[in-house]
Amino acid sequence: MEKTVEIVIIAMVAAFLGLRLFSVLGRRAEHEEHSLPPRFEPKEPKADAPRGAVPELTGSGGAARPLVPGVTPAIERGMREIAAADRHFDMLAFIEGAKGAYRMALEAFWKGDREALAPLCDADVREAFGAAIDAREAAGETLDYKLVRIEDANIVAAEYRSGVARITVRFTADIAAVTRNAEGQVIAGSLNDAVEACDLWTFSRSVSSASPDWLIDETDEG
Repeated sequence: MEKTVEIVIIAMVAAFLGLRLFSVLGRRAEHEEHSLPPRFEPKEPKADAPRGAVPELTGSGGAARPLVPGVTPAIERGMREIAAADRHFDMLAFIEGAKGAYRMALEAFWKGDREALAPLCDADVREAFGAAIDAREAAGETLDYKLVRIEDANIVAAEYRSGVARITVRFTADIAAVTRNAEGQVIAGSLNDAVEACDLWTFSRSVSSASPDWLIDETDEG
């Protein structure tokens, strides 16, 4: 009798523990089931988005990033219009070409080399350079100038109108300059001390031209 009672008590305790264990495991399983992250589902593309479309690059405020960092909206618009009209236009190549033209034109002007200037400039600028060379030669003066370095070359204006692209570049350069009179005496400047020069040069090109060359069509101090 005592053994029977003992067995019944053990069975009841086992049943009680089983219920407690089931209750705890059930709550844990229920909790874990709801806390599982949902299965990843790739988002369907928008119905109006063309297949293969590349999203526009945007800044932190959601505005489109400029083609040329740091430029004004007017310059940005001009550069985009030029690039749209001339599919071969490359901004970095243009800047490097402008630097080269700046150097060659200055050196040709200082030497009084009209032939070297001719292919670099349009008619008006070529005439202005020629007149300055004539006046210098008439006074018997010579220029002993040297372009030490080009510090900066920044686009400050750009436009596309009637098939012609025009881009203005501000050059900041160090130039060692000496002017000599007819007797060879130094009347201005020094080759030992370079001075900073700031120039605004505008380059133009007809996008329909077979030639890739840009011409200097305006010069000014910057």
